Amino acid sequence: MSNRKALITCVESYMGPTIREKFAADGIEVFSSSDLLRSQKECEALIERAGEIDILIANLAEPPMTGPVHKIDNADWGQLFDTLVHPLMYLIRAVTPQMIARQSGKIVAVTSAAPLRGIPNHAAYCSARGAQNAFIKAVGLELARDQIQVNAIAQNYINNDTYYPDDLIENPKFLDHVKRNVPTKRIGAASETAELAAYLASEKCNHMVGQIIPLAGGWAS
Repeated sequence: MSNRKALITCVESYMGPTIREKFAADGIEVFSSSDLLRSQKECEALIERAGEIDILIANLAEPPMTGPVHKIDNADWGQLFDTLVHPLMYLIRAVTPQMIARQSGKIVAVTSAAPLRGIPNHAAYCSARGAQNAFIKAVGLELARDQIQVNAIAQNYINNDTYYPDDLIENPKFLDHVKRNVPTKRIGAASETAELAAYLASEKCNHMVGQIIPLAGGWAS
């Protein structure tokens, strides 16, 4: 995997730190960004600054904004789509011309397993993450014709600062919930996501496209 360059978005949050560490250990040049990426202009500017990249890791996260469906706030709904869905499209739209020209490239989106099952009182979040997954599925099939592999890691119950921080996964009440609801009865290590991202971004993975891969300890499949 040496002599390759990756762009990891929002690198200081969600799965960014662990993926950056794994890629650096594998000899991949990492162009990191901690930009919030709330607009088309910001996404396009980031791709321009990164220059020619072989791998795009679309690492986007936003707290789920829980509540019953009849109390969904328009601003919360819009924020979830503005931070999760629209930037994913902007980033992929901006990076694909260079990858198509080279007839090579890897795009990995770190999404969520939440829409694969659905979670009560998380309708807005599931909708936004579901839109991400649907987009990746379609784009993956489209870009496969240009030798670009696009896939998503749909994770849940993985240690990260946004959804499952250290203080939560050490809480006895939460651990009891995990044992009752997750077949593996544990929270996955962030390194598991990084390892999967490294495989999907490697030259060993050229025949997997448009896949939404659950990484959730059996909670979703």
